[in-house]
Amino acid sequence: MARIENNDKQRGTFWKRATAATLAVGMLAGGASGAYASGKDNHGGKDSIQVLPIKQALPAKGKVKANAGINLDFKDLNQQNWQWAYESIIRLASKQVFNGYEDGSFKPSNTIKRIEAIVAAVRLLGLKEEAEKPENMDATLNFKDFKQVQQKYSWAVGYLEVALENDLFSETETSVQAEKPADRLWAAILLVKALKLEDEAKAKMDTQLQFRDAKQIPAGAVGYVAVAVEKGLITGYGDNTFKPNKPVTRAELAALLDRADEQLPDQDAAAVTGTVEAISGTALTVKKPDGTIAALTLDANVFIFRKDAKVAPTALKAGDEVLIRTYQGNVVFIEVTKAAEDAVTVTDAGTVAAFTLNANGKIATISILKTVNGVLSTVLYNVSENVTITGGSGVLSPNANVVVTLTNNAVTSIAILS
Repeated sequence: MARIENNDKQRGTFWKRATAATLAVGMLAGGASGAYASGKDNHGGKDSIQVLPIKQALPAKGKVKANAGINLDFKDLNQQNWQWAYESIIRLASKQVFNGYEDGSFKPSNTIKRIEAIVAAVRLLGLKEEAEKPENMDATLNFKDFKQVQQKYSWAVGYLEVALENDLFSETETSVQAEKPADRLWAAILLVKALKLEDEAKAKMDTQLQFRDAKQIPAGAVGYVAVAVEKGLITGYGDNTFKPNKPVTRAELAALLDRADEQLPDQDAAAVTGTVEAISGTALTVKKPDGTIAALTLDANVFIFRKDAKVAPTALKAGDEVLIRTYQGNVVFIEVTKAAEDAVTVTDAGTVAAFTLNANGKIATISILKTVNGVLSTVLYNVSENVTITGGSGVLSPNANVVVTLTNNAVTSIAILS
């Protein structure tokens, strides 16, 4: 048995995102990419996995650059061609679950190694800091191939230790098989384990899977596949096959992990949520759910999703409900979870019939007398607390002729005609 001990450490949790984009038929219904990708092994000693900005080279072996940032603008990834996985990849990269290659690419079509998938799963659970503690990085594990893993992937030893403690390996696994491609069956089992659904999977071992190639799925894995499908983590193909042995690409695993993330508790202290109050240049003001105001600074390369598309900061609107991630004090990722309604502005004119004041002495409602289709009618409007009044010395009185401007059905300005 691979595990040497279990310290019963509490599993961390991450924020639960808004609904993911629908996946194309035949792709994994969930999935996240590898935890690192450097093109070559540049992670020496006990260096942590680096998440680097575009065009910034990886640190030399054994060294870490203090100014490393987050790259969310992969040069080989565009929303049009990778619609089904695009948001998943960006979202997880913003959380440092994985990163791209040193040349600024993501290589979404590349297959993923088991070691990369394990590291990504541990990070998804919010256990990155735990995995990178010295005592875990220096652990000696009882895998048959541990020496080979330690030599080539020393930076991942702590992740393997934490993966063991969180039951991501089965009791009968004797080797890591770090470089073996992660296939669909293995990935599905990993995510079910990460979501702590093993008991549910074991209770479904007698499920009759309806895939045409169900006989290719080992009996001891049937319950895991049943749960993964039931929870929406993974789907079959259009020809009603599961293809358990098909290698998983980086884009597919990104989608899988992101779908699993939806089912994790909504507890990520690193994320800022709230409603946009104002944005000016790089200054962003957000009102948090508890009523406090957060004054934030946008990173020069901030990545913003609004209405399922990447947008510029100028597209943000007051009233947008957002989820924000920061890195080194600056905002690097914003997801608009609920967009503010586009303002609808109209005007109306007539004679003031009456108006009312609120407890603060400000105008609350205004009634306008006007002729509609030859009939004299009175129309009542709610008035914005920040209404502006122009003309007539700024004093509103009955019988005054006015033009009112309404934004989203509330009067925002009153022009008193001479």
